[in-house]
Amino acid sequence: MRQIILDTETTGLDPALGHRIIEIAGVELVNRRLTGNHFHRYVNPGRESEEGALQVHGLTTEFLRDKPKFDEIVDEFLDYVNGAELIIHNAPFDIAFLNHELDLLRRKPIADYCPAIIDTLRMAKDVHPGKKNSLDALCERYQVDNSARTLHGALLDAQLLAEVYLTMTRGQESLAIEVEHIQTGEAGLEGPAAQLDLIVLVASDEELAAHRQALAEIDKVSGGFCVWKRLET
Repeated sequence: MRQIILDTETTGLDPALGHRIIEIAGVELVNRRLTGNHFHRYVNPGRESEEGALQVHGLTTEFLRDKPKFDEIVDEFLDYVNGAELIIHNAPFDIAFLNHELDLLRRKPIADYCPAIIDTLRMAKDVHPGKKNSLDALCERYQVDNSARTLHGALLDAQLLAEVYLTMTRGQESLAIEVEHIQTGEAGLEGPAAQLDLIVLVASDEELAAHRQALAEIDKVSGGFCVWKRLET
């Protein structure tokens, strides 16, 4: 499976107000392994950044003046992401800007090139309800070193998000290994464990229904990669 961890920086918060992409980056995962195949471009937006946005990314008009415009990199970008599943933190924000840029060039929306989009912010909110789930908060929670992130940058943020995503979803991978080991090992228990008088608590119908609902929600936010859901079937 090919996945692209994607991030953008922009001149402001709303493409409907004429704001544009000024930096775009992608980090490639194939079968949950970083390949080193990155995409990173600065883009001349043809306009100034809002002061608040400039304080976030630090990309000045002077720095961006000699960079290519989006129409000069669009084919290269679409070739890079074509057919891949996109993983984006706060996906609606980046997708709105990408679709705006593509629409200006009379291109199809990004969903026509990529089969699925995973929003890691939504995923994190489901896994950690009521907690801060910004990229910095997730880096701290999952012990990902973000000390170099003094300003937002698309490539660095995509690399950090790749580490966060792999760590956040690694429990499912570990469970798959453990289940495979159990299934292929010898049946039955030996030694003192076989002699234990274990108490088995059987789940009620209500608990089973709640469990199935929880699995369905996890499966949805993980883009169909919930191992527990697979084992249920």
